[in-house]
Amino acid sequence: MTGIDKRPVTGPVEVRAPGPSGIGGSGLVGDKIIDLRHHGGADQAVYAYAREDLDAWEAELGRPLASGAFGENLTTTGLTITEAVIGERWQVGPELVLEVSTARVPCRTFATWLEVRGWVKTYVAKAVPGAYLRVITPGFVQAGDPVEVVHWPDHDVTVNVAFRALTREPDLLPRLLVAEALPEEARQLAARRTTIELDKA
Repeated sequence: MTGIDKRPVTGPVEVRAPGPSGIGGSGLVGDKIIDLRHHGGADQAVYAYAREDLDAWEAELGRPLASGAFGENLTTTGLTITEAVIGERWQVGPELVLEVSTARVPCRTFATWLEVRGWVKTYVAKAVPGAYLRVITPGFVQAGDPVEVVHWPDHDVTVNVAFRALTREPDLLPRLLVAEALPEEARQLAARRTTIELDKA
C-alpha cells in the first residue's frame, strides 16, 4: 500500500503541524501517509513539487504525469523549488506559512509506483527532488493561492545542495551545518562527516 497517488482538489484544505516523525502524518487534513516510519511528521508535513519539473519529466519519460503523481501534496507553478534555500519561508494564501526543511530522497516504493526501471538512479542523477516543508503558521490552502517567499536565511544551502549531499556527493555534507532549519537527523549526519574530515586533516 502507498499514499503516493495524490489527487487534485478544488476546495480549501486545512494545513497544520502533524506532530513528530513516526507518529504524525501529513500536514494536510485528509491526506493519508501509509509508512509513518519513513514519511510525514513535522519536518515532512508538506511535499512540494514544481509543475514545470513534472512537465520536464513527462518529456523524458514519454508519458503524462498528473499533478500529485510524485506524491506531492502541493504542486506549484512559477517557483524554482530545487533552488529554494533550506529555511526559506513561504506565505501561501492569506495565512499559511511553510518553511523549506529538506529535499525528498527517493525510496523503492516511489520507483515501484512509477514502474520505471532504474528510477531511483535516474531521479538521483537529475537532482530535481522537490522540497519537504514544515508548518510554521497553520491555515488553509486551495488551488490558485499565491505563494510568496517571505524569509530567506543567510546561507546558500539549497534544496539541490542538500539532496546531492544526502545522496551521491557526501563530501558536501559539512556545508549543510550552516542550515539550521535542516532536520536534526541530517544535521547529525553532516556533523559526523565534518568530524571525519577534521580527523583526516
